[in-house]
Amino acid sequence: MSSTDAKVEQMFQILLDPQEKGTEKKQKASQNLVVLAREDAGAEKIFRSNGVQLLQRLLDTGETDLMLAALRTLVGICSEHQSRTVATLSMLGTRQVVSILGVENQAVSLAACHLLQVMFDALKEGVKKGFRGKEGAIIVDPARELKVLISNLLELLTEVGVSGQGRDNALTLLIKVVPRKTPKDPNNGLTLWVIDHGLKKILEVGGSVQDPPGELTVTANSRMSASILLSKLFDDLKCDAERENFHRLCENYIKSWFEGQGLAGKLRAIQTVSCLLQGPCDAGNRALEMNGVMESVIALCASEQEEEQLVAVEALIHAAGKAKRASFITANGVSLLKDLYKRSEKDSIRIRALVGLCKLGSAGGTDFSMKQFAEGSTLKLAKQCRKWLCNDQIDAGTRRWAVEGLAYLTFDADVKEEFVEDEAALKALFQLSKSEERSVLFAVASALVNCTNSYDYEEPDPKMVELAKYAKQHVPEQHPKDKPSFVRARVKKLLAAGVVSAMTCMAKTDSPVLTNSCRELLSRVFLALVEEVEDRGTVVAQGGGKALLPLALEGTDVGQTKAAQALAKLTITSNPEITFPGERIYEVVRPLVSLLHLNCSGLQNFEALMALTNLAGISERLRQKILKEKAVPMIEGYMFEEHEMIRRAATECMCNLAMSKEVQDLFEAEGNDRLKLLVLYSGEDDELLQRAAAGGLAMLTSMRPSLCSRIPQVTTHWLEILQDLLLSPNQELQHRGTVVVLNMVEASRETASTLMESEVLEILSVLTKGKESPVTRAATACLGKAVEYGLIKPSQDGE
Repeated sequence: MSSTDAKVEQMFQILLDPQEKGTEKKQKASQNLVVLAREDAGAEKIFRSNGVQLLQRLLDTGETDLMLAALRTLVGICSEHQSRTVATLSMLGTRQVVSILGVENQAVSLAACHLLQVMFDALKEGVKKGFRGKEGAIIVDPARELKVLISNLLELLTEVGVSGQGRDNALTLLIKVVPRKTPKDPNNGLTLWVIDHGLKKILEVGGSVQDPPGELTVTANSRMSASILLSKLFDDLKCDAERENFHRLCENYIKSWFEGQGLAGKLRAIQTVSCLLQGPCDAGNRALEMNGVMESVIALCASEQEEEQLVAVEALIHAAGKAKRASFITANGVSLLKDLYKRSEKDSIRIRALVGLCKLGSAGGTDFSMKQFAEGSTLKLAKQCRKWLCNDQIDAGTRRWAVEGLAYLTFDADVKEEFVEDEAALKALFQLSKSEERSVLFAVASALVNCTNSYDYEEPDPKMVELAKYAKQHVPEQHPKDKPSFVRARVKKLLAAGVVSAMTCMAKTDSPVLTNSCRELLSRVFLALVEEVEDRGTVVAQGGGKALLPLALEGTDVGQTKAAQALAKLTITSNPEITFPGERIYEVVRPLVSLLHLNCSGLQNFEALMALTNLAGISERLRQKILKEKAVPMIEGYMFEEHEMIRRAATECMCNLAMSKEVQDLFEAEGNDRLKLLVLYSGEDDELLQRAAAGGLAMLTSMRPSLCSRIPQVTTHWLEILQDLLLSPNQELQHRGTVVVLNMVEASRETASTLMESEVLEILSVLTKGKESPVTRAATACLGKAVEYGLIKPSQDGE
């Protein structure tokens, strides 16, 4: 311990020595400090050696390397330790820590973001557990510290001089920290507090225009992050009164800019409405209905100034999201958008006007009979979108709008067919999805869902269709090019163009723009890509298995289920040890077990059982993981399922799990019918079910000889079942039968005597005379044991 003390002191001396500037020695010292802080004992040493004040001096130097080392060391000190976190915050000053987020250097800002995330986690844990640190020290109320931290983050949002990256990081932290993790948690007090104290600040970022003079510095992703935060806060509200308060605050803020602030104020108000329409659209729609807002949007579309036109056209595009309003804009805004598209000299305006037309043109969704525009118009729009998408000269922010347009137009099957044929457009789409322009993710995922038809589609009941026609009701029609054969061909073309590697990059994105609904879209596409067995190898080779794991563990319920089903398909047909190398294979178990729940479809249950069967056959550690996830009772339940394929898959899975001691204990326990079920299934007509049950029986009787004496007690038909197995024309069933008989003969003389008094002796004698095989060897061993017991005598020739 004393040597550690000396080392900590020595490292700080080197780091704070101005003579050592930029030397390798200094670099080594900073790395050592970070490594030491990762261990709890090392972190405690640094903390007790006046480390926090010394780290503050490193932060004050302004040197990037030293600041990074200090922040990473502080992460180790605060990680999962509430009392040290509170002490660190009071020593460094909450304001000081938060202000590091706003520096221009991206790496330092990210390191500060990670430190604050660790601090939030430690404090939140403290709120749950009560006010005690690890070492039992009574400390101040962590809820107060939490609010002080959040309050400082909200202040940072509207501070002039803060970098755009820092603002984005602050929004990301608020998205992760403020809303409840689950609706089961009754306390949404933090959300209400943020809405009351910081909603205007968040709206101010949401209403900012990128880089105009005198405005807040924002990045291309800032407004989208603000929209996501507003959406999360709104979804976290529990009652109408809370939602009404949210609406009121938003409307008051918009009104304050809209009235008496001139044209600049109106632009700011409209931009804020756009931000709300992309986030909590209920609040955005309420704001649009405010007096004069929609009229101003239409009027500003005709402005001479590019900036004003941009803001107004974007607002119009977002406003067209609701079908009710889309029809109003179709009537009033189409001619305006067409004019902008044809007459504007600026690509940035034309591309947005085009997206507006795309959005209105796709208002009928996949319904072939609901055409908004004349035949061929949507194909022309799509062609222009693809042209812009492939144009490298246009910046990524503007090309993103071309993807938005395609996301709407790809509801039309003709557009899908043309799009997947255009290899250059697909390559440009995938390239853009990997770029820094994160707000394009949802649009890319939507376009891919449409191209692969992986949205939910229920075949309408023919009788209901007839009834609807008779009642003169509108009946949606499916496009002829949306038939399965066309969809399969499109999937093949997407795979050939490299869709999997693009989606793998999208799924890895650590950004609030990758929302749960975006994850769900990616999960849907992955499931469509692995539908055909021959395509699964390509998906695995390009990293699809690795990308599916986080999608199956986080996101919407539907998204997690779809990703888990895709994992099951991959686990069934390819070697799981290659698909999920190393420790990753153990992460697959939980998503697969989640598919066994009753709310999943029969196909999902079946695929999960098949996949778990494969995993259970690999190693004891994997079987233990399956047991730990409480899968055994569910698998047992499916052994009674009426559907023969599910019943068979469950029995096969149980057969593989029977290699585990805990499962053997379950079969050996008194007062249950588990053994009886396996014996009865061994006599079923379904050959595959028979094989699984007999395999399980052979395994259990060899591992637990005590079960052999219980087989005659479970059913009166036991002897007939064993004889059927021994006489089966299927070599595998015969082998399993002879192994069960051998285990029973070896277990006790009494059971052997019962077997030798029956026709089993005659059958075994015949089996020993066959060609050398596992069956003949087992049959010979049975008779040898019977001779040993003195139940039978060897024949004259010594056989």
